[in-house]
Amino acid sequence: MTDEPLTGRLLVATPVLGDPNFDRTVVLLLEHSEEGAVGLVLNRPSDTDVAEPLPEWDDVAAAPSVIFVGGPVAQTAVIGLARCHTGDGAAGWRPVVGGVGIVDLAAGPAEVASPIEALRLFAGYAGWGADQLEEEIAEGAWWVVDAIPSDALSPDPERLWSDVLRRQRARLAMHAYFPADPAAN
Repeated sequence: MTDEPLTGRLLVATPVLGDPNFDRTVVLLLEHSEEGAVGLVLNRPSDTDVAEPLPEWDDVAAAPSVIFVGGPVAQTAVIGLARCHTGDGAAGWRPVVGGVGIVDLAAGPAEVASPIEALRLFAGYAGWGADQLEEEIAEGAWWVVDAIPSDALSPDPERLWSDVLRRQRARLAMHAYFPADPAAN
């Protein structure tokens, strides 16, 4: 494992990753320990409106108000990320980065201890076993960068990969302009 847990940080897929599930993705790590890691792909909106499967959450859904594909694992499971003004350990909410954290979807919006300002729902998640993520990082498949709370609820998820890279330093920022199809360059 890396020297410090990467919970709350972003994994940005490098152009050499080669896995279509993660092409040009930005993953927010929700958990990272010796046992492995769990994260959510932040920039894969689906065509399914939030109101279809979970109408009670539609009023607080961030634009675009659709379910996102959080990763290839357990795509029938839904995880919610919400921006709240609350402290650590509030009922129904666990912080991940800044004022954004995992919300208990079983409780319902009115039962979360702090009012939800904005919510994003993810079907599935990205998961890694013990040492698997560290090996992928060492192989150059991911850049690890700091997250800012607005990344999780970006109103323009299609641009998130390049936006996150553009705010990095020198050499890493240059990758923001890497063409989606290098052969078309």
